[in-house]
Amino acid sequence: MKTIKKIAKNVLKKGEKYIYHKEHNLEAFRMMRLTESYKGKLTSKNKKLCTEYALDVFGHKKYAPWLMSYCSFTNEFKEGWIPDNYYGEFVVPHYKGDYGKICDRSSIINKVLNDKYSSDIGYFINGLLFNQINEVLAPNKFKDHLFKNEERIVFKIENSLQGKGVYFFDKNTFDINKIRKLGNGVFQRFIIQHSFFNQFNDSALSTIRLTSVCDDDGKIEVRAGYFRFGRKGDSHVISSRQMRIPIDIKNGCLWNIRLAFYPKSEFTEKLPDSDIDFPGMKLPVFEHCISEIKRLHALIPFIRCIGWDVIVDNNNNLRIIELNGGHNGITFNEMVQGPCFRDLGWEKLNKKQNLS
Repeated sequence: MKTIKKIAKNVLKKGEKYIYHKEHNLEAFRMMRLTESYKGKLTSKNKKLCTEYALDVFGHKKYAPWLMSYCSFTNEFKEGWIPDNYYGEFVVPHYKGDYGKICDRSSIINKVLNDKYSSDIGYFINGLLFNQINEVLAPNKFKDHLFKNEERIVFKIENSLQGKGVYFFDKNTFDINKIRKLGNGVFQRFIIQHSFFNQFNDSALSTIRLTSVCDDDGKIEVRAGYFRFGRKGDSHVISSRQMRIPIDIKNGCLWNIRLAFYPKSEFTEKLPDSDIDFPGMKLPVFEHCISEIKRLHALIPFIRCIGWDVIVDNNNNLRIIELNGGHNGITFNEMVQGPCFRDLGWEKLNKKQNLS
């Protein structure tokens, strides 16, 4: 999916479009074959429904593979699903555009949100070291600032993806020369997570991914979510090793179906590193997390769909890890919880562009 994400960041040109849709379809069929290995072959009837829906609603059968992938999991066709290649081609540029990119710049988004839940304590950007209020500090003063109230900190490289580019430092191991070589990034507090999450992994910070949307009337809603955690021995969640469990957004409980998902969406009824009876477990202070995400999204409504990575610390405080304002992932949510975006009119964007 790396090529897909790279191309999707820009307006698609003709040659890129072919590669983009080809890569997407390969990934969709991979997921479909995987799901079929658990649930049996997708029926001819459902394949036909997916193809017809892709043609009638989205204007081309190249959008059918993602619909088939979702359908292979549910064993029934559902109107309202959004194919991921359509999402990247039309929804991202139309409802986010360049504004979505500010979510990738921690120092900027932190200023915009004025976020009391931010974990940021400093930044290294374009050769400068500065704190949360944009005061440029000399290296020694910056180090004192970072470790004034912290024994351990995290440094995340800008545009770090899939858990890569994450480094941990204490006062003795902190090396400004290493930071300069790593490049632009954000320094964050080392969070001690709520004991609830230690049941799943007590060595790596778990996260909750929530997807919020802003409709045409400015109403903010959280439409989907899942809990993800690292494997035994991991220092943080790494996408290539993470485990995911869907969340029931209405009550904040882990899915009542005994299924967890490996990185490539393989299923398991038993967690690989523990024997937790996880179905129905309620996440701590979930209602507060939802209300605060809605409040914060209302400050940047022009980024119409955002993926929020958050956690609850050992003092029941919400902590925001990062925002995803570009081509945030929707395939997992659409497959297991969708259609998540049915009433937002996204399926009409193709037609609007053709008329313009």
